[in-house]
Amino acid sequence: MGVHREASELKALRQREDPVSDNGTLCKLQTGAMTEGVAKISMNKTNNEPFVIGVAGGSGSGKSTVTRQVLASIGPKRVAVVMLDDYYLDQSHMSPQDRRQQNYDHPDAFDWPLMTAHVASLCKGEAIEMPVYDFAADNRSSQTITVKPAPVIVVEGLYALYDPELSKLMSLKIYVDTASDVRFIRRLQRDIQERGRSTESVVNQYLETVRPMHKQFIEPTKRNADVILPHGANGPAVDIITTKVMSLVRDIDPH
Repeated sequence: MGVHREASELKALRQREDPVSDNGTLCKLQTGAMTEGVAKISMNKTNNEPFVIGVAGGSGSGKSTVTRQVLASIGPKRVAVVMLDDYYLDQSHMSPQDRRQQNYDHPDAFDWPLMTAHVASLCKGEAIEMPVYDFAADNRSSQTITVKPAPVIVVEGLYALYDPELSKLMSLKIYVDTASDVRFIRRLQRDIQERGRSTESVVNQYLETVRPMHKQFIEPTKRNADVILPHGANGPAVDIITTKVMSLVRDIDPH
């Protein structure tokens, strides 16, 4: 049974990333890169179609912060959010022990055909039943979340810019680039506080899979980005992006 995703749920975004600052330093986007990236927003925009924003980056980089800022600027009723974390493959055929042994930081852990089909459906104005992943059970739950079409669609996740077919649907591709030590602290806090993990298990997973997968698969997707936010998410840079997107969205939904 589907559960409609209300504005309050979107606002929370499950608090997947802890707002740890990078030594209090304001993250600034280079002027030249910002100008070029904003110019691409207009180039990639097709009239009367939803504006699809891909937000990628390493674990704890600040992706959810960017998504929250987009929601706050454009409005939750005009934004549909699709979370890559909910598109891990269904592993009902595996035993709990086998599930725990899987590498969830590898791109093959995700159901790319389903996610691409869902984003394509939203682009066509069709609502979807987004799966819900149960991290405690290491498996997809029986619950789904109804995501309705909207003028702006945000696709957020580690590998949001990885799959070529999914990337073709995007109007703007953003990579949130944050120092590895800051990302690790955020992941450590999140997994202990929200997922009941021990410090030792988080550290072991980081060294065994998170760090090598980031270097091998996630970081290279920066080359696919239209805009790179260095040192993590920051208000001024996202404000420039959302202001431009809002001007284009008015062509789709003037209300």
